[in-house]
This record gives sequence, structure tokens and C-alpha cells, in this order.
Amino acid sequence: MAQNTEADWVSRFADDVIAESERRAAERKTPATGAPEIVVASGLSPSGPIHLGNLREVMTPHLVADEIRRRGHRVRHLISWDDYDRYRKVPSGVPGIDASWAEHIGKPLTSVPAPVGSTYPNWAEHFKAQMTDALAELGVEYDGISQTERYTAGTYREQILHAMRHRADIDAILAQYRTKKAPAKQQQKPVDAAELEAEEGSGAAAEDDGSGGGAGYFPYKPYCGACGKDLTTVTAYDDETTELTYTCACGHGETVKLSEFDRGKLVWKVDWPMRWAYEGVVFEPSGVDHSSPGSSFQVGGQIVGPIFGGKQPIGPMYAFVGISGMAKMSSSKGGVPTPGDALKIMEPQLIRWLYARRRPNQSFKIAFDQEIQRLYDEWDALTRKVDDGSALPGDLAAYRRAIGTAAGELPRTPRPLPYRTLASVADITAGAQAQTLRILSELDPGHPLTSLDEARPRLDRAVSWISTQVPAEQRTVVRAVPDAERLASLADEDRGAIKLLLDGLDSHWSLDGLTTLVYAVPKVRAGLAQDAKPTPELKVAQRTFFALLYELLVGRDTGPRLPTLLLAVGQPRVRELLGGSAG
Repeated sequence: MAQNTEADWVSRFADDVIAESERRAAERKTPATGAPEIVVASGLSPSGPIHLGNLREVMTPHLVADEIRRRGHRVRHLISWDDYDRYRKVPSGVPGIDASWAEHIGKPLTSVPAPVGSTYPNWAEHFKAQMTDALAELGVEYDGISQTERYTAGTYREQILHAMRHRADIDAILAQYRTKKAPAKQQQKPVDAAELEAEEGSGAAAEDDGSGGGAGYFPYKPYCGACGKDLTTVTAYDDETTELTYTCACGHGETVKLSEFDRGKLVWKVDWPMRWAYEGVVFEPSGVDHSSPGSSFQVGGQIVGPIFGGKQPIGPMYAFVGISGMAKMSSSKGGVPTPGDALKIMEPQLIRWLYARRRPNQSFKIAFDQEIQRLYDEWDALTRKVDDGSALPGDLAAYRRAIGTAAGELPRTPRPLPYRTLASVADITAGAQAQTLRILSELDPGHPLTSLDEARPRLDRAVSWISTQVPAEQRTVVRAVPDAERLASLADEDRGAIKLLLDGLDSHWSLDGLTTLVYAVPKVRAGLAQDAKPTPELKVAQRTFFALLYELLVGRDTGPRLPTLLLAVGQPRVRELLGGSAG
């Protein structure tokens, strides 16, 4: 087996998965010339917006599968759409629905109407489509499986009949856990204002295990032929004829032949291990709700071998994903940001990097507030280290996994200007393209930007962030006319500082030049050299000078970085607003 020298968590899991696949092949005595495809899996329940916490359910196996693929192995990443799960509750904040959707609780997700205005045929397809679009943009290659299609086509019929024949054995395994006190909910230090647990990451964690029926234990739950819901109780089953009798809370009841009946499903704690065996899954992560003692993953490991003759996959637990500072205006989906929401404000590479650089059991946060600028600064700094060969091995591995897959690199921004600069320009120009191009072309006169396309898609993400995530009261509005009263009251010292700035505009009109200029003015006024080291007194003088400029330009004492603001306002207007000549 080829050894990978990149010391990151993805490589280590890839080593383990390849080794486990080879062990399984050896046990099956698979011919050496027919090495089997390695199967990794994810499960997503489209019960509502599929959020950034759920994305970890996909990105963890995706990154491992991609590493295995890079090593020349055949690998298949299954995403099981758990769209045959029951509709549990009406989520808050989803546009196009109201309290009337409660009448569908208990039906399969594919039998629930989509929100009003949707172009999709049902609830599940509506929310699957949003995730499918995001995964394509993120470069995730996968095989999607609809559990509605699998169950209603009779794909699992033999597995269902087998589970029913061995229901006493399954009941005995589950009974070992029913008598135990339910584990306390795992606690951890909050990541930030919002924590996203993948509560339904691999199927429905809260689903019952089939116990509680008066006629004994049955691991199968039919959907009612009258109301379409799973408010049913199996009252009798005959192993020989496969005749199953059930009653429903709606009053309906019937006897069906399970060997021909396809309107129901195995309960979750039996369904999941059945799929591990059926698909030959070698790797599948799960959230903390599935990984605690007595939960689905642990119990499934006791069922998969004795009942279905399969093996439990390697299954790391993944931790919470936090969200910092998502504005109310972007929380229309119940305050649960989705991958699609994140892709509107950041490039796919940055999102991939956030998931690749942290081990699955490490929490991290995705920034929708000002922190996004720091994250982009960190990403750009890493890019420079990669380019000059100084990146550490683990950082280099995460970077390579972020920028592309085994199939090739993702599309990237040709001229990746600093995100914070683009955001400041978008803030000041309100997205006006001609003005934006004028400003960006002046950032580096020696290498001017000639088209906004050179700065896309990063520019578009920054524009979107400003317009959707920055509250109106924090937006920058340049004064329409000079503040005559404030200008008239300036002390001689302030007038001298402003004159120094205005005198230097022509010779410093670039981002770097203006940065030098604005910091140099207080130094010169203090009788210091322009390259003088900052002192506490000098820092105070600089802050005071900057606050004065902000007041005269935008009417408050803070704003975008001054060099960017000056470029955006333009020389004529800067001179006018600061009391100099407009010519």
C-alpha cells in the first residue's frame, strides 16, 4: 500500500479505510485482480434546510474518499437521502409554509407538499435540491440514493423479511440498551452564538426502535394505507405466509403480505446496520447524537454482524459546527444557515478548508460576521506560504484538499484581492460596477485590474456579504457635502495634518502608498521620521487623526480601512470633504 507522507487526519483515516477494505477482501477471498470498490457513506434527512452542521456528515467522508481516490483506488461515496423518514415537525421560519403543514406529520418526507412557490414535487425534493446545488459547487463527487425509491421498489424486501424472522434476536440486543439509563446529552463549550448539531445526520436519531407494541416486538413500521402516516401498530405477523396485520391511529387497519408490500420501512436502529451490510460500507461518520452509549451507531454495531452478516464501518464522531454573527436578514430559514447560504459569501475553497483543517471531533465556527475577513486573511497567508514553500506539511495537506479534488482544481479567482478590501469597496460603492472597477484598478497602479472578472468570484462573495450580513446602521455612507461647521472649528494642528495628507495624495495614490501616507502624517507632525517605530503616544496620535478623517468623510469615528476609503471616495471628493480644493 502506498504511504502518504502528509500528516493530517484525512490521510490517517484513508490508511485505516484502505487497510480495512483489504482485510474484508481477504476474508471474502476476493481475487487480487478484482479489488473491490471501497464504499464510504453519508446520510442526510431532507426534513428541512440541511445546515452547515449536516455538511460535516458529507465533507468528512468526501475528503477521505478523495484521498483514497488520489492514491489510485476505486472508491464510491454514497449519500443516502433519508427521504422515507417520517415528517416530524413543522420547522420554524421556512418561507411558504404555515401551521397547516402539521397535518402531514407522520407521512414520509416525499409525501409532504413542498413549500408554496417551490418548483419541486414534494418536501424532500425541495430541500435535497438546495443541498445538491451546494455539493456540486463544493466539488463533492457522490452517488445519491433515495430511500423512498429503495423501499418502494422492494429493494430491501429480503432484508426486511430476514429482520422480521429474527425479530426476537434483534429485540434481545436492543433490550440490553433499553434497561440502561439514557446517556446525558453531551456537553461542550459553546462554539459561538449558534451551534449546529447534525441531529438527523444519518437518519432519524430520535426514531423508536420498534418496541412498545402489545403483540410483541416488530422491527418494521408500515405507513398506513388510508392516512399515509406511520401512526401504525403491528398486531400480528406470520413468518410462513409473511402476512402482517396492523392498525392505525386513524382507525384504519388491514392485513398485507409483507413479501409483496412496499409501503413501510425498518425502524432506524435496524435500518442503518442493514444498509451497512447491504452496501458494504467501510467508513461512515456520525454526529454526537449517534455516537453516545446506547445510541444508533453503538447498537447498530451489535446488530450488523449477528443479524445481517455485515461489519460495522469505521465511524468517527464529528463535533458541532458553530456560526458567528449571522444577520437576522439572512436567517429567514429559521436561523439555520445552509451550505448555500455560506457559498453566497465565501468561495468553495474556503469552506472546504474549514472542514479539512480540523479533525472531525474538533469544533469550529463558520463566520458570517466581521470574522470572515480574518479567515480570508488567514487563507491568503497560507496561500502565500504554499507558493513560497514555507507551509507546514499538515497545513499544505489541508490547502491541497481545499483547492480541488482528485478530478482537478476547483475554479478560482484569477486576482484574489484581499476580501476585506473588496468588502470595503462594495460597502462604499453599494456594488456600482463602474465605480468598483475604477477603485480596484487604482489599488496597484503598476499592475492595474482591467476587468471585474479578474476579481470574481471573490468580489461577488464580498458584495453579497456586505449586502446581506452587515446591518444598515453599520454600512458606510460618504458625506454628500462637507461638514462646514466641523471644518471651521478645526485646531491649527488638525489643519496642518490634513494639509500634509492632501499634499501627499498625488504621489501616494495607491493602496500601499496611501497606507504609508496616513500613518506617516502623525509622525511628521510629531517631528519624527516616516519610518519611526510606533510609540504609545504616536499610536494615540494616529488613532486621533484617523477618527478626524472618518468624521469628515463618513460622519462617524470609524469605517473601512482609510487607504481603501480614500481610494473609493476619489481625490476630487476627498479634497472637497477635507476642506481642500475640489480641483
